[in-house]
Amino acid sequence: MSLRSAVEAVAELLPRPLDPVRSIKLKIGILLVSAFAAGFAFFWYRIGWLPTNTTIGTMVIVVVTSQVLAHGMTRPLRAMTAAVRAMRAGDYSQRVRATARDEVGELAVAFNRMAADLGAADRQRRELIANVSHELRTPITALQNVLENVVDGVVEPDSATMRTALAQTERLGRLVAELLDLSRIDAGAHRLDKAEFALEPLLSDVVAEASVAARGVRFTVDVTPPGATVHADEARLAQVVANLLDNAARHGPAGGEVRVTASVGEDLVLEVADDGPGIAPRDRDRVFERFTRGERAGGGGTGLGLNIARWVVDLHGGTIAVVDGPGCRIRAVLPATARADRRHGSHA
Repeated sequence: MSLRSAVEAVAELLPRPLDPVRSIKLKIGILLVSAFAAGFAFFWYRIGWLPTNTTIGTMVIVVVTSQVLAHGMTRPLRAMTAAVRAMRAGDYSQRVRATARDEVGELAVAFNRMAADLGAADRQRRELIANVSHELRTPITALQNVLENVVDGVVEPDSATMRTALAQTERLGRLVAELLDLSRIDAGAHRLDKAEFALEPLLSDVVAEASVAARGVRFTVDVTPPGATVHADEARLAQVVANLLDNAARHGPAGGEVRVTASVGEDLVLEVADDGPGIAPRDRDRVFERFTRGERAGGGGTGLGLNIARWVVDLHGGTIAVVDGPGCRIRAVLPATARADRRHGSHA
């Protein structure tokens, strides 16, 4: 243990007689006067009499000097108090000037960082509420209009009308499922049910489901080598592929092609590409954020699919990113074997 640590440990055991004093400047003044008086007392005890006027004058100078210097030392603390009061009113924009290099300066830097994080969290919360409200209102309004038309006799409850109602209900179901996944992300839930399974059948099943929802879009699947297997959470991996296919089908041109390619070695390299205009380099990181759709023309969507896909890939110890085209190409790289999983710190 260092000398500083030992002194701090002993200081923690000592009483705190200055705690009732409400001003830190006054505490500093009392501290200096007490130390000065103790030094004078020792001096008087060893040497003898000291001039009274000189002693009193020196103490007054010490107190005044300490108050002047302490004013600048405690200014960041007063600024923090004012900023906290502003935060309680919902204003997270205030910052504390941090120029000192001591503990108060470090506290000011940490406080500014905390204020920025709280401001970002509050902004994300407001955006989440606004976006979820918007996303829920659209299918609910459409479903309500369909049912009102049926009840009022404006339209017949034929198969076409019921398909419209079903499509809006399915959209609501997808949004609720994505919001549940979002809550798991925020709660830190990261349990994976890993097992060995063949990759090509999984991709074929997900593509078949996507083909039903995205009529007019052609899907192709290419797996190398044929019959390759991976060690991963099958349901979560299917979710990643489904979200990538949904993104590609919505943003690609009508009647276009969506290509799914997978190469399995020590890692699984999975790519989904479409014939659309692609994603601008400045937006390639942002498209994986919540409720971000980028600038591509699109047909709806919640803006959560790619965020959830990144979450699942991260859980597997992999990476996902938008790579250069043609079109839009999103590449996910995941450990494909149990040995690779252990290297990345994951467990089945």
